[in-house]
Amino acid sequence: MTTVYHYPKCRKSRAGLQYVQSLDADVKVREYIREGIAVAELRDIVRMLGVAPFQLVRTTEDYYRENLKGKELSDEQWLNLLSEHPRLLRRPIVVNNGRAVVADPPEKAGEIIK
Repeated sequence: MTTVYHYPKCRKSRAGLQYVQSLDADVKVREYIREGIAVAELRDIVRMLGVAPFQLVRTTEDYYRENLKGKELSDEQWLNLLSEHPRLLRRPIVVNNGRAVVADPPEKAGEIIK
């Protein structure tokens, strides 16, 4: 099963979800902003992506620019912030068979969906 971390109001997220659905009929949509996202879940995503938590932060968000820009935070602090403020999380994130990718552009999802 493929999981797509999706925000319906985001154009890029909608495009990514549509692309994934064209590749895989068995898609679980995870609306992480509405449902929330735990630090442990974020930790798993970061591990699968092979990136530092800060690399998943949307630095164009007002909350980031007004409260976080220029701050030096630990990986654990970034994970906690992403959990507390899920709008900061880049999207869409696609997870399949223990691998993950930020599907921007949407075709990146094809790298992990066979």
